[in-house]
Amino acid sequence: MTHRILVLNGPNLNLLGSREPDVYGAVTLEGIESMLNEHANANAKIDFRQSNHEGELVDWIQSAASDQDGILINAGAYTHTSVAIHDAIKAVGLPVVELHLSNVFAREDFRHHSHISALAIGVVCGFGAASYQLALDGLIGHLSANTA
Repeated sequence: MTHRILVLNGPNLNLLGSREPDVYGAVTLEGIESMLNEHANANAKIDFRQSNHEGELVDWIQSAASDQDGILINAGAYTHTSVAIHDAIKAVGLPVVELHLSNVFAREDFRHHSHISALAIGVVCGFGAASYQLALDGLIGHLSANTA
């Protein structure tokens, strides 16, 4: 079965590859998208998006309820600040995996709190670009177990 997965990327992730490569790595967002599509193979159809605007991310989460099976989200800084994204995820009721390139718990204290984690079926952080693959594998496993 092919699962439909919305992959959302929040603010500043469009700068990957040049923004703090010592923290986020040298892979661009386009590189991550390509890697994830290849990794998905026949198990998932990926809809990969990025926005620096909270409202646009909320709109995409809301619309996912009608045409997606689950969501992977790297909300960037909105992870720590956005009640609106939390509420949208809660409202749609789709399984969500939160992910981060860096280990947020080894960074500044304000990054230790997430408005998304309590709603997520899992959280992956600290593995660089591979965090996306690990999150996808977890979500596909969850979806497969719950549709079998």
